[in-house]
Amino acid sequence: MEARKPHRVALPFVVLLAGAPFLQGQTSRPHTGALAEFSTAVEELCASVSPAVVQIEVRTRAPVDTDDARRAGFFAKQSASGSGVIVDASGYIVTNNHVTEGSREIDVSVADTSDPARPDAHKHYAATVVGADKETDLALIKIDATHLPTLGFRDSDTLKQGQLVFALGSPLGLDNTLTVGYVSATARQLDPDRPVAYIQTDAPINPGNSGGPLLDMDGKVAGINTMIYSQSGGSEGIGFAIPSNVVRHVYEQLRKEGHVHRGTIGVVAQDIDPLMSKALGLDRHPGVILADVIPHSAAAAAGLEQGDVVLAAGGRPVTQMRQVQTEVLQRSIGDTIVLDILRGGEKMQKTVAILERPNSPVALADLVNAQANLVRELGILAMTLDEKVTPELPDTRRLYGVVVAAIPVEFAALNPGLRPGDVIYELNAHKIHSLAELREALAALKPGDAVALLAEHDGTLGYVAFKLE
Repeated sequence: MEARKPHRVALPFVVLLAGAPFLQGQTSRPHTGALAEFSTAVEELCASVSPAVVQIEVRTRAPVDTDDARRAGFFAKQSASGSGVIVDASGYIVTNNHVTEGSREIDVSVADTSDPARPDAHKHYAATVVGADKETDLALIKIDATHLPTLGFRDSDTLKQGQLVFALGSPLGLDNTLTVGYVSATARQLDPDRPVAYIQTDAPINPGNSGGPLLDMDGKVAGINTMIYSQSGGSEGIGFAIPSNVVRHVYEQLRKEGHVHRGTIGVVAQDIDPLMSKALGLDRHPGVILADVIPHSAAAAAGLEQGDVVLAAGGRPVTQMRQVQTEVLQRSIGDTIVLDILRGGEKMQKTVAILERPNSPVALADLVNAQANLVRELGILAMTLDEKVTPELPDTRRLYGVVVAAIPVEFAALNPGLRPGDVIYELNAHKIHSLAELREALAALKPGDAVALLAEHDGTLGYVAFKLE
């Protein structure tokens, strides 16, 4: 992956501004030389990285924003903007899933560096979505261009609290906007049920920054800006970026397969709190204990046992459950991970294989292709429920039907609410036994007709009702 090499930002002014002359009330001139040096370094950094950061405008169709209109099913064209970073010179761009989700048209504005006399010139390209991952809120889009400027990834695990970072993007539609701040926290987990731990920063981030890079002092991507905490709707100094190590892993999978396979080792890890540490005689807080090892899992095969205390995962010391989750998340199916554990006072290592999560709907996506399995009216890739599909699904309520294998992002706006792994059994009270029957039933309808699908989701049946577009 080609990457630019911008200048590193020097910070001599930090020491000088905190020096004795100012504390003693002296009236000597500020150290303008150091400040000018810092300013010049930031200018050079910005000039170097800006061409690889793009503005993204997305056009969608969404319900008209009134309760009466929504109930009546009225839709209108809407547009929104975000940011992205070019990670490959052949036109691959990483952004947020929420920027491109439901898109019908994507316009990417790329800086035109061919004419130095026109520094604000841009070229516009139509983009297609290569793949998206809702769990990490990342998407990969592609434009038809070559020899583009790119940015490389840094190792986000080496970030330290207090490091200077830069957010670059198009907040509120203002393209090529630079803001500066610090790493407020290196691994902030916002949802205990989700393994992604975010980089927290006070660099101002606003709507439109989504999908743009959080850069280190070398101009490398430390993270992808994704959200803020705000009471006013604007930046209040609490922003979050997806760490670059997670971004790189997801990018590689999206580029290769269009979706992300999630791995598991088959354990339930739990944080050790002071009360647990005392009750179990562990003398270890904070820490991580294996509350369960799933029978017949990779962890069980590797010799892990319930009650093992995890000291390190992948060579990195761990003190929190999320650190173990993150180490697994960043590995591909078929990889291995070494866990350092403590069992009854004895330290040992166990090498565990990363296996795909059982009954993962993503596995279905590998069985279909866009041409043979597309049901455009529903915005899905689907297949007949048969012996090839059933091993990839939990037990279904019926032995016939059509399985939703994937939601192609370019047709997601047509999807009435179906999700991968759902099984369609009926359309307007008529049984659907195969993909051919589903297509035949939809072909008999006309735009505006009412449709009610009986579908199974997570073991329960429900109707999905909508008007055919």
